[in-house]
Amino acid sequence: MEQKPVLAEEVESLKKAALRLNRDLLILEEELLFPDSTQVAVFVSLDVGKFFRFDAIKLKIDDKLVASHLYTDRQNSALARGGIQRLYIGNIKQGEHELTAIFTGIGPDNREYKRGATMTLTKGEDAKMIEIRVLDATSNMQPKFDFKEWEL
Repeated sequence: MEQKPVLAEEVESLKKAALRLNRDLLILEEELLFPDSTQVAVFVSLDVGKFFRFDAIKLKIDDKLVASHLYTDRQNSALARGGIQRLYIGNIKQGEHELTAIFTGIGPDNREYKRGATMTLTKGEDAKMIEIRVLDATSNMQPKFDFKEWEL
């Protein structure tokens, strides 16, 4: 009868080892697929969200569509509560690139709203992390769209 608890402990130990190995493999895979010298990641955040509610976003890098997303009410709610969405992770060559985000949604006075924002990204040897921010501009009661580069 003593063998069952020992066997259960061994099985549990093997499960934990398999989970650790799986995590290590996922990290290694990401490092191989997206090396720092070419990696760029783009995130989306929404500040307060009084003047804008997402329907969709499209992201272009150098006029090539690389990501798009349609938002649900639940996702809008999560963004309004401070959530950040990873919109894109990929590889680009070193040098200058143009990032363009096209936002569609509901703006002030519950009207359809479509805007774009562009930034020039200078890609060096290190990974780049960019946050696309949708901010409420209370001065003109409109949403404001901008980019913020994260320091790594």
